[in-house]
Amino acid sequence: MKLLPDPDPVPLRGGPVLRWGILAPGVIANKFVRSLKRHTDQEVAAVGSRSRERAKSFGQRFSIPRAYGSYEELLGDDSVDIVYIASPHSFHKDMAVASLEAGKHVLVEKPLATSALEAQVIIDSARNHNRFVMEAMHTRFHPRTRVLKKLLEENELGYIRMVTADLGAIFPVDHSSRIYDPALGGGALLDIGVYSVWFAVFVMGSPTRVQCVGELTPTGVDGQSIAVLTNKSGQHAITSCSLYTFGPGEASVNGSRGRVLIPSRHPAPGDLALYDHRNELVAEYVDRSGLLTAEDGLCRQAVWAARHISDGLTESPMHPLSMSKLVLQVLDEAREQLGVVPTGF
Repeated sequence: MKLLPDPDPVPLRGGPVLRWGILAPGVIANKFVRSLKRHTDQEVAAVGSRSRERAKSFGQRFSIPRAYGSYEELLGDDSVDIVYIASPHSFHKDMAVASLEAGKHVLVEKPLATSALEAQVIIDSARNHNRFVMEAMHTRFHPRTRVLKKLLEENELGYIRMVTADLGAIFPVDHSSRIYDPALGGGALLDIGVYSVWFAVFVMGSPTRVQCVGELTPTGVDGQSIAVLTNKSGQHAITSCSLYTFGPGEASVNGSRGRVLIPSRHPAPGDLALYDHRNELVAEYVDRSGLLTAEDGLCRQAVWAARHISDGLTESPMHPLSMSKLVLQVLDEAREQLGVVPTGF
């Protein structure tokens, strides 16, 4: 058995540095800033919240020099190059557009918006204002994703027949929380199912058919579901997500010459195993970066955003806006089949 190398190792320090502003200092913003502080040279210059006290508390926790009691104040700070939007999904469109209009580059926590139509509004605004926008799909920037991409490009797996991706977690049943609130874009698909759908589309491209079954919570958001995606070549993907239970959390790519298995919690950094057509293990990728948790890995998307902006780009060639919109189109169809009432447009 051989070890697979990372085909494109990316240093987290020593490259272009941006001055970041953090909008909406909640749970994911804590993880993002902690990762930046631990592993990169990126500068967190300001934080903005609708609560000045909350912004101050966040700023003190991470030694951020400026804390603002409104988003508008932060967007008026000329020292901020790029904002990270960490609000609930339903606010992504308006906050992204406001940031772009203020002349900021933007990294939006996944999903980019609550619908493909909202995503297009963000895309149009980015192009109108000539600013960089990227969805914070951290999975795309982990080393093992680069390894998988190279295996696919070199046809190591042969013709791809089936892709699988599962992700679940147990969210306490609290109908007042964001995850169960339809007005805030709650539900399993937008929150964690987006990772599995992204993985399927990353491997096999745009599906021509989406078939989704599942159930709604009493608040009207999707609690769990299974989706089957089919593309024009007849390739299939099975994606599953749940707010009620942990599944295996695995992802696999299965072809005529072999298969790749990504073990539990596939969106996070980690290892990868390559099997041949006899289902015998022939190679492994072992992540030796030291960034082996989802939280630690959040910094990679920021480093890549800084590199892209330094190169004069307005979107990421690794994770283009067209991909973010395509994933939302799949999620739109899946949620409609489940009976989820749209909150955006």
